[in-house]
Amino acid sequence: MSFRTILAATFVGGACTVVMPLSQAADAAVAASAPVASTAASGARPNVLLIVADDVGRSDLGAFGSEIATPNLDALVAHGRLLDTMYVAPTCSPTRSMLLSGMDNHLAGVGNMAEMITPHLTPEEVNHPGYEGGLNQRVAALPEIMKDAGYWTVMAGKWHLGGSDGMRPDQRGFERSYALINGGASHFKQKVMTITSDAPEPTYRENGKKIDLPADFYSSRTYTDKMIAYLQDSQRAGKPFFAYAAYTAAHLPLQAPDDELRKVRGNYDVGYDVIAQRRIDKMKRLGLVPNDAKPAPLPDGTKPWSALSADEKARSARTMEAYAALVADLDRNVGRLIDYLKASGQYDNTLIVFLSDNGPEGNKWDEDSGNAKWIAQTFDNSLDNIGRANSFVFEGPAWGQVSAQPFRLFKAYTNEGGIRSPAFVSFPGHVQPGKSEQVLTVKDLTPTILDFANIQQPGIEFHGHTVLPMQGMSMKPYLTGEQKNVHVADYVYGMELMGRNALRKGNWKLVYSYDNGKGHWQLYDLAHDRAELHDLSAKRPEVLEQMLTEWAQYVQQNNVVETWRDTSYPRMDY
Repeated sequence: MSFRTILAATFVGGACTVVMPLSQAADAAVAASAPVASTAASGARPNVLLIVADDVGRSDLGAFGSEIATPNLDALVAHGRLLDTMYVAPTCSPTRSMLLSGMDNHLAGVGNMAEMITPHLTPEEVNHPGYEGGLNQRVAALPEIMKDAGYWTVMAGKWHLGGSDGMRPDQRGFERSYALINGGASHFKQKVMTITSDAPEPTYRENGKKIDLPADFYSSRTYTDKMIAYLQDSQRAGKPFFAYAAYTAAHLPLQAPDDELRKVRGNYDVGYDVIAQRRIDKMKRLGLVPNDAKPAPLPDGTKPWSALSADEKARSARTMEAYAALVADLDRNVGRLIDYLKASGQYDNTLIVFLSDNGPEGNKWDEDSGNAKWIAQTFDNSLDNIGRANSFVFEGPAWGQVSAQPFRLFKAYTNEGGIRSPAFVSFPGHVQPGKSEQVLTVKDLTPTILDFANIQQPGIEFHGHTVLPMQGMSMKPYLTGEQKNVHVADYVYGMELMGRNALRKGNWKLVYSYDNGKGHWQLYDLAHDRAELHDLSAKRPEVLEQMLTEWAQYVQQNNVVETWRDTSYPRMDY
């Protein structure tokens, strides 16, 4: 199937029942080769809905190959542009800093996650500019720019860009905000809200003021309730809106409503090997991978399904059920947002952007800092209770690798599975439908949103501060068909976090990772090795040398502190 087409679907009862190329679907009236309508040219001011999922893997949506029921998100993909090569950071707050600034995270203030910047773990990062642990004043924040331009700016969900004075959502441009300030928390209100044995109690703020959660709190539902209420306020104010729906699904602990858990019971009894192959087979039908694609292998040290005991299989399957239920419930709540926009007559004038902040959570959280003892003493992880409010489970390496298919590894790694996001843009009549294989980055989204809103980027001064010019490029001319590319063919994207590094230029990918505690550079040709299985550093030393030169330039230009040691995530002894 041509890269210019994407598979659309007819949705009946929440299931994908008929699959066809977009050229044959109801949206075929939008010609794939002709520019589509320009919002700026028409003088309209579009609404913007920016949806961010937390730790959702590349293959976890139906439109990207999953068996998980995500009909609402799939429908948006079918009417929009699937961004096949969207790069983010390996973990959450670095991605969010780039998302809301258009800048590299090392310049925007989150050179490392705040939780990891300590004299004990990373002394060289303490008090270093760009490592403030939150969105700093050297960047103009997207909500600030939108608010200045007359937009009603609202957010609900996870912030994780600083809780100190001057960094909070209400201080960075949001007129209304209902925010989890921390990096994660339980999805229900319960006695234990923390996500590790030694993490601080999470802080929630509404419009800047600390709040207690309602008794019936559930993350995705409550955030959606708040978002809809804020959007109703925007209609009363008569302003276009910029809405940031920053869900915490599907961050650990995996907890979901009982009705969603019941829907997926038994779906994963066949095991992760079979589910991985089924996802790859579906990706082939969707035109997302070549016909000869194979699943990325299980991480080292992970047992194949056939080697597990009956009890291990039962618990593993039940854990993935909880994850699937959490993702399905996220989709259900996104559907509520879309229904509101349609019922209020705003859907047709709303640019919708969706992405996940990083790869899936495949790390072993129960092998770190006493978490195993804490989980056993604090939660009820009996088989029939997995996924409920007082349980604490996480995907782990095997299912995390399934979520990352067709790429290798997951969150916290700079391999493709950790930094390739399931992303798309939907704006029927304005964005050409189909699939983009352009190399894009999360830094491109702020310039893109501003361009669609016909808002000029700030100069070197903003709100009394000297700010850096944005590094990202607007995707709008490409998405509307006015241009064929976003970046030049040899565009360079670098990424560093916690001693794990990567750099892509063209189809070459440079990765610095650790094996048995020793770090080394690896070189991959992504055109022929998307799973990064064949290190070519020894066979192509001239390419390695060129890429290392590019890496040195990236470090210098982006204020990167190179630790050259594994300060690996998850590490919770802070």
